[in-house]
Amino acid sequence: MLSLEDYCKQLLYGTSLEEKLTVQKNLSFNSFDAYEMKDPGRPTRLKFSAEQIKFPKKTSFHLDEKKALAIHFFANHELLAIEMFAQALLMFPNIDQVTAKNLLATIEDEQNHLKLYIKRMNELGIEFGDYPVNDFFWDYMGEVKTFEEFYALMALTFEQANLDFAKYYQNIFKEVGDEETFNVLDQVYKDEIAHVARGAKYLKSQVKDQDLFSYYQSLLPGNISPSRGKGMIFDERGRQLAGLDHHFINQMNNFRDDFDIVNRKQWKK
Repeated sequence: MLSLEDYCKQLLYGTSLEEKLTVQKNLSFNSFDAYEMKDPGRPTRLKFSAEQIKFPKKTSFHLDEKKALAIHFFANHELLAIEMFAQALLMFPNIDQVTAKNLLATIEDEQNHLKLYIKRMNELGIEFGDYPVNDFFWDYMGEVKTFEEFYALMALTFEQANLDFAKYYQNIFKEVGDEETFNVLDQVYKDEIAHVARGAKYLKSQVKDQDLFSYYQSLLPGNISPSRGKGMIFDERGRQLAGLDHHFINQMNNFRDDFDIVNRKQWKK
């Protein structure tokens, strides 16, 4: 039986997509020492690149090449999520088995999302790796010192924001008649609600004298704020379904700072 440690090493350090996308249901939960932060292994075509590729404007989504490019961005985010959750399991081996299994369930969802994105990209005429990919989300892993900080960063920041992004881009793909990509994003959206719920439930169990929003904010790295947990729309219903309370949702919705992500000009075009 494969161990949790070896499976996470495969997901993180593997140099093929096959290794990243292999689902393992039955794992032994062995004891092991915490791993240091280390960049993920990847196929040559998917290694992090400093080359900047602009995300396509929503007004160009009637073109297959632009739809495919957008999905390529989404696919890299899913691959990063697989690697980041695997890294967390290796960095924090002392979390309880229930929490570890929740992270593994999230990894399996991310693997499924990546497979769906790759299939859709192929149908639109490109391969995963035809464009450079960035390490934007990965960079923040170096700031994480505790498991609580990791879950605040992933579940209540990046995945919470994806409730907004998935819903927003769902509507754009629907407007251009792309039912296939709409359905993929619908699956991503539904799964993201469960991911946010897992993180929220865990962090609620750790709150002492603070409310959840204050606790969440205290866990974020100094170079990131709750603004990163939002998109260009604010999906209140998805947050409610994820079990976030009225106070937390209002605090998120009303949060503003100099890096307020919802004010990005290109999203208003």
